[in-house]
Amino acid sequence: MSRLRSIIQILLPLVLGGAILWWMYRGFDWGTLQAAISGEVDWTWMWLSFPFGILAQVFRGIRWRQALHPLGEHPRLHTSINAIFLSYASSLVVPRSGEVLRCGVLKRYDGVSFSRGVGTVVTERVIDMAIIAVLSAIVFLLQLPVFMDFFARTGVSLSSFMGQFTPAGWIVTAICGLLIVLTGIYLLRRYELFARSRSVLSDLRDGLLSIRQIDGMGYFLFNSVAIWICYFLHFYLTFFCFKSTEGLGLDVALVAFVVGTFAVLVPTPNGAGPWHFAVKTVLMLYGVAGAEGALFALVVHSVQTLLVAVLGLYAVAALALTKPRDP
Repeated sequence: MSRLRSIIQILLPLVLGGAILWWMYRGFDWGTLQAAISGEVDWTWMWLSFPFGILAQVFRGIRWRQALHPLGEHPRLHTSINAIFLSYASSLVVPRSGEVLRCGVLKRYDGVSFSRGVGTVVTERVIDMAIIAVLSAIVFLLQLPVFMDFFARTGVSLSSFMGQFTPAGWIVTAICGLLIVLTGIYLLRRYELFARSRSVLSDLRDGLLSIRQIDGMGYFLFNSVAIWICYFLHFYLTFFCFKSTEGLGLDVALVAFVVGTFAVLVPTPNGAGPWHFAVKTVLMLYGVAGAEGALFALVVHSVQTLLVAVLGLYAVAALALTKPRDP
């Protein structure tokens, strides 16, 4: 039964992501992709975005290490960062698996309590959710007048724009929303099952409450904000790679970034499928043709996923050369 569950956990996200991608690109002109890759895309901006994608994970490793210090756990900095690199890469195969894997890496190489590590991961997720909630509220308030002005000047109503969605589009949206809810329930139940013993429950609680005892709270908050600034710049700079998006501006990128962040919550490898659908839909709202929006999403997501995989391979090599600490 456990083997069957493992197979389902691997295959279901792949099938779901593949099905959404097939539906989105079933009528796509693949010749445009070849033309874009060979000359139309300004790859300079793509290369300039890479350092921010790397720094986002580096800041995450630094912040995680800082959260562990109040618990008496002091992993090495390079181990913490490599654990983050490896966790993101592993989630390309099995979504959400990286959250557990990175705790296992610190347990193996630096002797960090696994359950305390999990507790700090939960704390990180709560902080990230708070940052995204604030950012979403700001983006919504700033963009609401833009939406209203857009509809007034173009004579397009929100209902007519939504009418462009096919029945399949509404089904995909509903499925993605349902899966986000189910994933949240699953993660909560998994942590609940994990915390059956009193000692493990105590370690989890300590991990969750570690933020109250962090030395240098300003530095901790700096790292938390820096993570998301880097994520955004990693995405925003790709707008300048395409003629269809280079003139859209910072505000449009913020909207697409926030919507795409929620889409990644759907349990598919790196959000493949739901992220493409969400970003394409936002770009259409700002006047980008559907085919051009789909091309943007396909190229950007593919390249950024490749970067995550390369960082994961680097982490595997670096950890292979890392000597575990003596107990």
